[in-house]
Amino acid sequence: MSRNLVIVGAGAGGASVAAEARRRDPSLEVTMIERGGHVSTAACPMPYYIQDLIKDEKMLVARTPEEFRESGVNVRLETQVEEVDRRQGIVRLSDGIMVPYDILVLGTGTVPIVPRVPGVDLEGVFMLKTLPDAMAIKTYIREKRCRKALVVGAGFIGLEMCEALRGQGIETELIDLAPRAAMMWDPEFTALIEEELLRQGVKFHPGTGLESIEKGSEYQLRLNSDRDVLEADLVLIAIGVKPNSTLAAAAGLRLGATGAIGVNFSQRTSDESIYAVGDCAEVYHRISCKWTHIPLGDIANKQGRVAGINIGGGAMMFPGVVGARCFKVFDLGVAATGLDENEAAEAGYHPESVLLWGNAIAAAMPGEKKLGLKLVADRSTGRLLGAQAVGLRGAVERVNALSVALAAGMTLEEIGYQDFAYSPPFNTPWDLIHVAAQKLAKSIGR
Repeated sequence: MSRNLVIVGAGAGGASVAAEARRRDPSLEVTMIERGGHVSTAACPMPYYIQDLIKDEKMLVARTPEEFRESGVNVRLETQVEEVDRRQGIVRLSDGIMVPYDILVLGTGTVPIVPRVPGVDLEGVFMLKTLPDAMAIKTYIREKRCRKALVVGAGFIGLEMCEALRGQGIETELIDLAPRAAMMWDPEFTALIEEELLRQGVKFHPGTGLESIEKGSEYQLRLNSDRDVLEADLVLIAIGVKPNSTLAAAAGLRLGATGAIGVNFSQRTSDESIYAVGDCAEVYHRISCKWTHIPLGDIANKQGRVAGINIGGGAMMFPGVVGARCFKVFDLGVAATGLDENEAAEAGYHPESVLLWGNAIAAAMPGEKKLGLKLVADRSTGRLLGAQAVGLRGAVERVNALSVALAAGMTLEEIGYQDFAYSPPFNTPWDLIHVAAQKLAKSIGR
């Protein structure tokens, strides 16, 4: 007898579940319900689509509804799920239709944090969360012939969008309530990020709070802050997201401390017949040993595949993440993994750190090579706990290598003599990783 698998949300996590579960168990009756008009879209490349480095929005769609339907997945677009009735095993849709399920997957993603100030609903004020958002921004830029933009929020999306807007020839200013851009990184590294913004013509206003937006005089809009009055044709609000766990909470499922849906290592929720994947779900952090919320597309894909394997008859656990992340701001690569000193202390470690500047490639080679690297380790064990890197080249590669070291539980002594491929165009005989690990090991007496 076939089972009914219902998936709410067709983003990276939900779409991965549908594909994997159906591949493993073709007898499954799969229904994927999406409140928007697209499925299986890639959010991370959207700033580069707006910049016009990616010309066609179709390149941001991994798999179309038609392709899913051809594989036996029933796709319902522009349909809102209003309620999950766990007792009867049904979901109630906005059109009143009841869809029965044997297995339910929640992939409801996140929702943007919207500041409670007047004017956020005016024409020309945008948030970037979905493919239609990106398409609307790109169309608006073209049709309004935007001359100037204001970006509110100096996190990943805000910084990437500064590059995208400048790439379209638009004068761009950035504001943030925090005293620094990219607050997750060390102050020495954020100073370099701010230098890069200035070099690329982006004026940054730190410590600046948004108070209201209204129609402008010289430009389309006027942004009133607690420090300045700024005008622009476009305002992008990028102050963060929160897990869309409303449906799960209303159904009585357990939420974690972060507000995201609590899951186990198989992606099951507190109800054995319901799974949660992607940005709406918590993920286990292997270094802090805590369940947390990290809304990234690569994690959503992995969680979706794990859930799909388990639903399709296999058995797999998702071991969690070490917190690897990166972004690009103009010519600068910015990356981090694991914990910083404060997070490490909160997790019960005794952190010690070192921050070094060196060369990403051999000194004799031409081109920019300055690279900053920070390592955090536990004083009592010498175990690596985290890393950050910033540079015009080589930052992401170093952090990826250190992410593997984190997952393996390597100590500074082991990392300090790790065998890396060496050639002058790519690194130095003693890589900055080696140098930093050895220096930090020495400072903690190991």
